[in-house]
Amino acid sequence: MNILQSFKMAMKSIMGNKMRSFLTMLGIIIGVASVIILVSLVNGQMSYMTESFASMGTNQISVNVTNLSTRSVSVDEMYEFYEDNRDLFAQMTPNVTVSTTVKNGTESSTSTTVSGVSEEYLEMKDMELEAGRFIQYSDIVSRQKVCVVGYYVAWDLYGGVDKALDQTIKIGGNAFRIIGVVSRQDDDELESGGSDDFVWMPYSCAAKMTRNANISSYTFATADMNHTDEAKTAIDDFLMEIFKDEDLYRITAMSELLDSLNSMIAMMSMLLGGIAGISLLVAGVGVMNIMLVSVTERTREIGIRKALGAKKRTIMQQFVIEAAVTSSIGGVIGIVIGSVATTVIGTAMGMNATPTPSAVVVSFSVSVGIGLLFGYMPANRAANLNPIDALRSE
Repeated sequence: MNILQSFKMAMKSIMGNKMRSFLTMLGIIIGVASVIILVSLVNGQMSYMTESFASMGTNQISVNVTNLSTRSVSVDEMYEFYEDNRDLFAQMTPNVTVSTTVKNGTESSTSTTVSGVSEEYLEMKDMELEAGRFIQYSDIVSRQKVCVVGYYVAWDLYGGVDKALDQTIKIGGNAFRIIGVVSRQDDDELESGGSDDFVWMPYSCAAKMTRNANISSYTFATADMNHTDEAKTAIDDFLMEIFKDEDLYRITAMSELLDSLNSMIAMMSMLLGGIAGISLLVAGVGVMNIMLVSVTERTREIGIRKALGAKKRTIMQQFVIEAAVTSSIGGVIGIVIGSVATTVIGTAMGMNATPTPSAVVVSFSVSVGIGLLFGYMPANRAANLNPIDALRSE
């Protein structure tokens, strides 16, 4: 008997006991669908997190220092270091965060992020202007009270981009002139505290508003991501020479954080996939149980075939293929259900979740493997039946 004949007999047996076959497949269906749904949803959510994280700039290095009265680094010293290492760095900006309220007349916002930045900040963030111009070096040197606002601020406080341009906005009680509006970042919706709710001003003005003579936060953009380690080492050597204590400064490369995040994503995905995969093992026990019942029911048939000259491997092949076919059909149904459920749940949760090819391939392969593995013992039992004892069974 060839494999094709064994396959036809397996299908005949499955169709002859539809309800029993379906209940046998049910465990496989649930297991495969669970693996696909969990892994795909986790990957969808984590992909969103990774994209959000990457938008911060994977080529950026954040530097935070603790300035003391005896040991400190000034903005001029940081810029001097930056100019001396232009082969490593593409842009640099001091960062000054201002905790305050922004107002236009009676309209105000407490959720708006207010920051002091340099003239290179827009290019560093890879953003574009919707209207107007960006902060210039002359604005920083002369401490001009000008600012660039996000798309949300322009619409929320002024009713439009054109209406906001060249208007006055109150920041912490100080009047600033809006010289530019940044293009919209969030395509879904404009919301308070979102990625379009910000105000940028010259860092010199922000430092004056916060009464902070020594700025403690800087961001560098590397000229080449392949030289991130070299860039970090250069910053570390420079700051160590000044502070003499590595606890007084912190250097963080965004690319390293992104790599760590990706590792966590992969580990979490494997963990959840493994947990869901336990149901496949339980389903395998169900397959083995039903196959043992099938062998018992067909003992006389096995005896007749062996008496007519059927070889041991032929009998074993028949039952192993039957178990594998049962598991495979369950796996295919599970893939369909899992794929549809992933799309539906992902849409309901507001994220882009699609079945990952790896989850589909692995779950289906495991389902087929389980059919072969758990179908072997019943098949071996059938193959080792004594023909005379098998013919005597009722």
